[in-house]
Amino acid sequence: MTVAGAIEAENLQKTFKGGVRALDGVSFGVEAGTVFGMLGPNGAGKTTAVRILTTILPPDGGSASILGYDVRRQPAQVRRVIGLAGQYAAVDENLSGLENLRMIGQLTHLPRRAATARARELLAQFELSDAAGRSVKTYSGGMRRRLDLAAALVDRPPVLFLDEPTTGLDPFSRVSLWSVIAELVRDGTTVLLTTQYLEEADRLADRLIVIDHGRVIAEGTSSELKAQLGRSVLDLDLGAEELAEKAHAALVEQLGRGATRRASTVEVPLDEGPQGVVDALRVLDSVGLTPAGLTVREPSLDDVFLALTGHVAEDSPQ
Repeated sequence: MTVAGAIEAENLQKTFKGGVRALDGVSFGVEAGTVFGMLGPNGAGKTTAVRILTTILPPDGGSASILGYDVRRQPAQVRRVIGLAGQYAAVDENLSGLENLRMIGQLTHLPRRAATARARELLAQFELSDAAGRSVKTYSGGMRRRLDLAAALVDRPPVLFLDEPTTGLDPFSRVSLWSVIAELVRDGTTVLLTTQYLEEADRLADRLIVIDHGRVIAEGTSSELKAQLGRSVLDLDLGAEELAEKAHAALVEQLGRGATRRASTVEVPLDEGPQGVVDALRVLDSVGLTPAGLTVREPSLDDVFLALTGHVAEDSPQ
């Protein structure tokens, strides 16, 4: 388990009705003032872990703490030091942005004047001042998500949980929200981010874990995980899925290394540089195949996830 101070989870377990095991012994730690990424497909157990860490769900086994407060024994103390923004905006769409944030401020026991001042400060920070008086139902998806994140920050929590905060956003809104998250961390906030977007984890996370079927299957920095695949990756475009399947079988058998197939493309990790490309082409030639195209590139987190799980994160079922 990673040495950490802000968030610690040890052997978390959770089973739902019907015997569905959402978490099967998940352990990790998060250092203060960093972004920790929890990467995995829908249904992997990410949201269940967040709900346990934020005291919404009790674990069936294991333990967890936030800034030293035990999530089971000290839930009230935990809630005072955390903020949570989920996959879907939790604000009242019939109220204005200002009214939503002011109401949350008052619910956290800020005087009305202080709650209003904090609301206006956050609206400015999230570039929502021009829409402060408008009903949230008129906001775009990106605006709602920024407002939801602002709502989680009203009480200035030192630890922030973001459960797939950019799901459904357009690329521009996603990048905009990434900038806000990076700014929060620069100011000292600890962020635990769950995502199924590999680029998001690569861009934001100082460290990350990959979860699949309720278990941690990899942990490290983005660079460390990519290094597991070798220095580079060879993409071989065979032009048709059945040809790619044949090529994949031959490459695995003759090269004795991992290769993955995605539609009509086969991806081969390389450690030998140019010699690895030559070896792969010789294998294809031996089975009568010629690639329609090839590319040598640096490995990505997408490659890591595919190699570890056999499927792509965004395309995984619920």
